Amino acid sequence: MNRRHLLLSAAAIGAALSAPLSHAQDAPIRLVVPYAPGGPLDVTARALAERVRDTLGVVVVDNKAGAGGNIGADLIAKSAPDGHTIGIAATATHAVNPWLYNRMPYDAAKDFAGITQMVRVPNVLVVNAARAEQLKINTLQDLIAYAKANPAKLNYGSGGNGSAGHLAGEMFKQKAGIFALHIPYRGASPAQLALLAGEVDFNIDNLAAAAPNIKSGKLKALAVTSLEASPMLPGVPPLSQTFKGFAIDTWWGLVAPAGTPKPVIAKLNKAFTEALKAPETKTRFSALMAEPVATTPEQFDAFMAAERAKYQQVVKASGAKVD
Repeated sequence: MNRRHLLLSAAAIGAALSAPLSHAQDAPIRLVVPYAPGGPLDVTARALAERVRDTLGVVVVDNKAGAGGNIGADLIAKSAPDGHTIGIAATATHAVNPWLYNRMPYDAAKDFAGITQMVRVPNVLVVNAARAEQLKINTLQDLIAYAKANPAKLNYGSGGNGSAGHLAGEMFKQKAGIFALHIPYRGASPAQLALLAGEVDFNIDNLAAAAPNIKSGKLKALAVTSLEASPMLPGVPPLSQTFKGFAIDTWWGLVAPAGTPKPVIAKLNKAFTEALKAPETKTRFSALMAEPVATTPEQFDAFMAAERAKYQQVVKASGAKVD
């Protein structure tokens, strides 16, 4: 091989090594999940990681839990913008925490580039079924009427100050013009156990978590918090039917560090949105009461910005602070 061919070969090898995300056989993609293994975010991330293997190569899920998701999100923000580290952005990390925490290690508005939304899960207002029967509460209107006729007699639980259940509960109270005492628990599971035990009267919980107890008859669903009725809970009206525009969903999606080249974002978007649209994905996600949502990067960025603006008002009205 002559000198010219050697130089051309060396240049080609260098270009291949330096081009981010150039082949499915590149170094594995690290997908950071800012929560513990086993939850819905982790399960859906792993499901998609499997489905994009043929187009993107190996995707390794890396759980980095802590500080309400801030530790993992900060890791994503501070990674090299080459497409080899991406991660999950969720309601908490990219819409609620910026207003809930006095000090944030990252800027949710500037430190990330959206890839695609992944999932939407409605929350549901549930009451203890036995308590509902005792108080003759069969509909949302019955609950509101009881609260107005019996001031300060109702309470509700949540997974903690600033949690989705807390903020949705405060928004509901404000819209309905009622008072109910908020009782925070150390996580969504203890809050649900408290509702089942009759320690609290109602919760606004994630549908995926509440569904088994709704099906068993232990909890009664009065309304969903999505803008439209959920096909996963037929016959249960949305709160927006009573309070126009009321919408608090749980959502998450994929982001990369800010500055990741647009062609890299486009390639990631194509692979993951195709995976989200696959019938197998819809079937698998439906078991988690989760709806796959595929978007463009621009749509996801705009959606997260709108959610931050919405939650700024909700968090301020609730008075919730973590530090």
